[in-house]
Parts: sequence; structure tokens; C-alpha cells
Amino acid sequence: MKKQVTKSKLSPSARKFFKENPKVYNILRESENLNQARNGLLQMIFDVERRIRMLELSYHPLFNVMATDAIYVLRTIFAKRSEMLTGMSSLRVLRDAAKGRAGNVSDGFFEEFRHLFFAVRGNARVYGETVQKMDKGLKGRKAARARSRELDLLAERSRRYLARYHTGLEKKIISRRHRNAGRIMKYYGATEKDWKNYRWHFKNVIKDADTVKALVKIRDEDYESIKKAENNRIPFGITPYYLSLFDNEKPRYDLAIRAQVLPPRDYVDHMATCKNRKTDLDFMGELDTSPIDLITRRYPNILILKPYNACPQVCTYCQRNWEIDEVMAPGATAPKEKLNKAISWIAEDDAITEVLITGGDPFVLSDDDLDKLLGKISRIKHVNNIRLGTRTLITVPFRVTKNLINILKKYNIPGKSRICMVTHAENAYEITPDVVEACAKIRNAGISIYNQMVFTLPNSRRFEAGKLRETLRLVGIDPYYTFNTKGHQEMNMLRVPIARLLQEQKEESRLLPGITRTDEAVFNVPRLGKNHLRARQDHNILMITPSGERIYIFHPWEKNIAVKDPYIMEDVPIMEYLDALESIGEDRKEYESIWYYY
Repeated sequence: MKKQVTKSKLSPSARKFFKENPKVYNILRESENLNQARNGLLQMIFDVERRIRMLELSYHPLFNVMATDAIYVLRTIFAKRSEMLTGMSSLRVLRDAAKGRAGNVSDGFFEEFRHLFFAVRGNARVYGETVQKMDKGLKGRKAARARSRELDLLAERSRRYLARYHTGLEKKIISRRHRNAGRIMKYYGATEKDWKNYRWHFKNVIKDADTVKALVKIRDEDYESIKKAENNRIPFGITPYYLSLFDNEKPRYDLAIRAQVLPPRDYVDHMATCKNRKTDLDFMGELDTSPIDLITRRYPNILILKPYNACPQVCTYCQRNWEIDEVMAPGATAPKEKLNKAISWIAEDDAITEVLITGGDPFVLSDDDLDKLLGKISRIKHVNNIRLGTRTLITVPFRVTKNLINILKKYNIPGKSRICMVTHAENAYEITPDVVEACAKIRNAGISIYNQMVFTLPNSRRFEAGKLRETLRLVGIDPYYTFNTKGHQEMNMLRVPIARLLQEQKEESRLLPGITRTDEAVFNVPRLGKNHLRARQDHNILMITPSGERIYIFHPWEKNIAVKDPYIMEDVPIMEYLDALESIGEDRKEYESIWYYY
């Protein structure tokens, strides 16, 4: 999503904002300096807050809450401390605009303030024209039935949205993909037996644009991006199985499927200009959280062990794209001496009770190597949980063989030690009969499976995440985390505003049964770890940039436990995100309440 900055003196959104808020305009225009403008605006919003709390303003109670939330955000944005922390001033931009010195300010900047002041005035654009009120005169069974009808309407609305999305378990989709698989097998001269063999898929991972183009229909721009990735040694790869999930005929439902593996041009261009990807793209600060080679540690009782540094397929939003040199790289397996040293380090630290084996993807290791690795870790007395992070369940489900299950069962001993699996499905369209079969084998062995979803533009449409959660539950996978997209410039075209994830959790996920919506929305704070987004006390908006980005401050997960520095970051402009949604066929009006999530 590219920034589009308005260069005219006063944008339409600026004119709207000042027309709707004449008192704000006058305070800004008549102020002699920034502090006078600050004091005037703060006094104005303090007065509104006082009147709300003294019941002098007759807002509906829900609008009272929205007003006080918006007031808190405005007070923070106009604070000198926020200007000091961010090195900029939204107040200065507003004042300059009021005095006719707009400069390069986006519509998104003024839209943020328009909606903040809508909320302050008690008319936030959230519920439409009216607020639903239940008839308080009803009692007993009549009240219960009225409430039931109201809940039916909410359920019907959510079902209409959920019905927009397809799964890989529908008959017509299964048939379509069977044809795709046949075409791919014919290209390679492969048999059905080959197709069911995970080693065949590992051996034939597609790494070049010409093969992709020969097997599925792709846009010219996708072809050119893959070509540039090849020429600049940017990791790219798709398994034949996953390529069979692409729609090669209309209607097409595979937007989220393609977006995961076809690198956007902006992504490739940025990656190609990085002189040192090992440092430039290490968004999570893994180099600063690795006490020894192959280990990452951010929490007291658990650490990450990375025995294999590649995957059979590269996700475009991967947080470790900077570590991978090549898909299925020959030298990706950690040297035995280095791996043993890492395991010994774990054995010497009895604070560690759980080990997450990830990478790369550890399921690329042979059964024998995986068995030996699990055996060594399971012999460490203070480690009683082993977590296996793998995406092969989605990209090559045939990897879940009888022999692999037997290996995992050896180390999953109820009451003594536990093996569990964490996979990574992004969209219900990825869930196929082959995935169902693999999950059944794992669950029948008494092993739990959890899912981590990354919230990106292509899977952030209304109720799309809800469709995934419902489908995962049906096949035996527990929703675990929903991640705000990591990274900065190289992933801008995929990133989603934090406000949209908060909106999804409240307005969509909340309508699903509790056992379906077990995932937690999180932002991964570099070097520190996961910040739970639903906890408002763990993050605040500090500022709005002229381009419309919200600048957030995130408190570390150790808040109230240990003193650690917070983290400040610029989010995706909401206006740009809404524009991007519109470009993929969404009605932006359906997302209007996004502005009121902070």
C-alpha cells in the first residue's frame, strides 16, 4: 500500500474537519503559538469530559464511553511528552492547516481527527443511524424471546458474511483441485503415488517464475516479481501440492492463497536493495535475543530451538525471511556439533520447561534426525513440553506419515511429557481433505494442534478470520494466536492497521462461540515478545503523522513485573488500508467503525 499524500493547500477532508469543528478551527487559527493552541484545545476537551461525567451531556452510555476514550487519545496526542517521544507534533500540523499552511498532509490525517471529534461530540459512526434499544417493559419469557430474536438477527448477519468465503472441503473445490493436481503431475511425469509422497514434493519445490507460469495462470506483474526475486537471490518457493490450491479457472477464491507465496513487487524491490538482510530485516531483534547459536529466548520458561534454517515454502510475510538463503537449502541443517552445544545449553538451565522446535521448518528433517533430536531434548529432566512449529501440515500434509506419528507418540507421555504441534493456516481455503486426514492422524495419537494466523490485507476482510476459526475447529486445530503483521517497508503491502484487528476481535470474533474464538490477538514487540492487543493498558496512541499513520507506544509484557523500555512504532494508515480493501472489491462503508478502535 503506497502512501498518497495530498499536495493541495487544504484537502477536502481538512475542509470537512474544520467545517464540522468550528470551535477547534477558531482556537487553532487565533492561537499566537503552539502552546496557546494546546491549552485552548485541552481546555475544550476537558470541559466536554467534565460535562459527560457530571451528566450535563445526554449521550447514550455507550457513546459516553466512546467520547471519553477519544478524549483520552486526544489528550495524549496533544501532550508535550508525546511530541518529545515521537519527534513530531500533530497539533502543529493542525494549526498550520488552520492558518492556511497545510503542506503535504494526507486525507487520512484529517480523517483520524474527524472521527476522534465525532466521538467527542457523541455521534461516533459505529451503530448507524440509531442505537438498538431493548424494550425494558418486557419481562420473563417475553423478554427472553425478544432477546432471542435480536440474537438471531446478529447470527444471521454473521452467517451472511461467513458464507462469502469458501473452504477446501467443498465438493466443487475438491474437484477443481483434483484437476490442478493432475495437470501438475502430468507436467512432471509423476504418478498418484508420487503425489502422496512428501519427499517428491520436497524434491520438486518450484523455485522459478517460468515453472509457476507453466502450471498456473498468474499476472504478468507476479511473473516479473518472481523473476526479480530469482535474480536477486531472494528466497522463493512453492510446493507442488500448495500450487494445486491456486484457482486456475473462474470464479477465483484464492486471493489469500496467492498472496502468501507470490512476492509483491514492493517486497522484492525492498529486499533487493537491502545491503545486509541479516541486520536490515531483523525486525524482531533475534540477533539480540540469541544467547547461543540456534536458540532464541524472550520468555522465562520457554525458548526457541532452530535445527533447520529453511522451509519447503516461503511465506511473503515471514519474520525470518532475512535468515533464509534458499528454499530447501542443502546446508540448512544445523551442524551436529552446534546443535549438540545448543541442547547442552538447554540442559544446563533448569528454568527452561518448554522447547519450541521451529526454524525454518523442522519437519523437513528426516524421521531419523527428528527422532534423535526429540530423544535428546526429552531426556532433559526439567523439560516437560516440546512444541513443534511446522507449516508442512498446510503446505505438504503428506509429511504426516505413520512413521512420523509413531515417533511423536514415543515422546507424548500423559502425566510426564507432552508433545504438541503449532501450525500456520491463513485461510479456510487452505483446509483440504488431505489436511483433515493429517490432523486426524495427529489427534488420534493424543497430540494437540494449535494454529497461528498472521493478519494480512488478503485475509482481513469482514468475517474471513472467523471462517478460518470455524473450519479449524471442525478439523481438530485450536486457534491460538492472531498476529499483527510484522516488519516495515518490505511488508507494507500486506500490513493491516492494529485498529482493524481490534475491530475484528470485537465485532466479528465476538459473535462466534467462545470455544471457536480461543486465539489471542497480539503484536510482537521486537526483542521482548508478545503484547496482547486486547489489553488497552499495554498500548497507547501517541501521535498521528501527516501521512495518517498512528504512532503507538507498546509496553513490554513484563510491565508490572520488571522495568523494560517500551517500543514505539508507526502503524499502517487506516485510510490507505481502506483504499486497499476497496481495490480488492470490498465496500469501505462496512468498515467505518475502524476509526474508533485505538
